Amino acid sequence: MRNRGVAARRRAGKQRQALCYTRTPFAPHMILSKEYVHHLAREITKKLIAGEFIETKNVPQTTERVHAALLEEISLEDRINDEVRVILEAYSDEMRRSGANYQEMFKKVKNELVRKYKAVL
Repeated sequence: MRNRGVAARRRAGKQRQALCYTRTPFAPHMILSKEYVHHLAREITKKLIAGEFIETKNVPQTTERVHAALLEEISLEDRINDEVRVILEAYSDEMRRSGANYQEMFKKVKNELVRKYKAVL
């Protein structure tokens, strides 16, 4: 394996940090850049103002709030998946003894958490 330089590793790290993962019915593993999510927030804000759905005197602050809401929604499934992993890790010994299938248990626990949080994925 080729040894990459420090600058290349930094660029790769920044590139990974600048992406958001989301799922849609049309693109189950869609990758959106942070810049694109910010662009979406600006466009949504413009259309809401133009359509007179909202009124605001501070457009940049409104755009930032829309951006935060979009990021929150996009990261919801990731947070639920992380919580499922923590729960299953706590029961890993018991699951091993009983021969439970990790994937099946993951789906069941995830569905329970989705219902608990009333999330729409």
